[in-house]
Amino acid sequence: MTIYSAFTALTSLPALTATANATDAELNGIAGWAVSTMESLGGFGVAFLIALENLFPPLPSEIILPLAGFTASQGTQFGLVEAIVWATVGSLVGAWALYGIARVIGRERTRAIFNWLPLVKMSDVDKTEAWFHKHDQSTVFFGRMLPIFRSLISLPAGVIKMNFVKFTLLTAAGAAIWNTALVGAGYVLGENWHLVENYVGILSKIVLGALLLALAWWVAVRLRSRSTRAAD
Repeated sequence: MTIYSAFTALTSLPALTATANATDAELNGIAGWAVSTMESLGGFGVAFLIALENLFPPLPSEIILPLAGFTASQGTQFGLVEAIVWATVGSLVGAWALYGIARVIGRERTRAIFNWLPLVKMSDVDKTEAWFHKHDQSTVFFGRMLPIFRSLISLPAGVIKMNFVKFTLLTAAGAAIWNTALVGAGYVLGENWHLVENYVGILSKIVLGALLLALAWWVAVRLRSRSTRAAD
């Protein structure tokens, strides 16, 4: 070994240590729990985690799905295709649960809840309901590929009692595309799976920001309309 190569090896040790520490840190919290679940339950663990993610949106699919791909790349628990299939099964189970809950609550109870909320007009509810009836298929399909909407889209589908077979097929198709993209990215990136989380996290923030801006605009319009009527 030359003096130069020895010096290079010594100076690279801190960077290697930092990389190892970063990898360990990434596998703490939700990531660590997800990996432990998948290692313990295999493909069923992937389905379980994604079903929970549909029921509790704060559980991020941008962490769970790339981790499933990374786990598949190790070839010890399940393969790439198995990971995608199990993730899609989990998406269906979570979507069915929310659809069923919304269907049991029903249209009349849902309208009563909205009627109780301040600033909400029933004419708005009628328009939203009519729009969803008209665009239910495309909304369910494309909604499965958008953060936040992925889970919530099952609720209006259940309320309007969308055809269950149609709902299932569209959910499976949309979820399969989303799952394939994120699981496949985790599989290809390997130990750098967290890069997927970074990019999808940006998309999630954009969607959330757009929702908050739309909500703020809607509240401002309602308050202005109310103040105008009070002045008249």
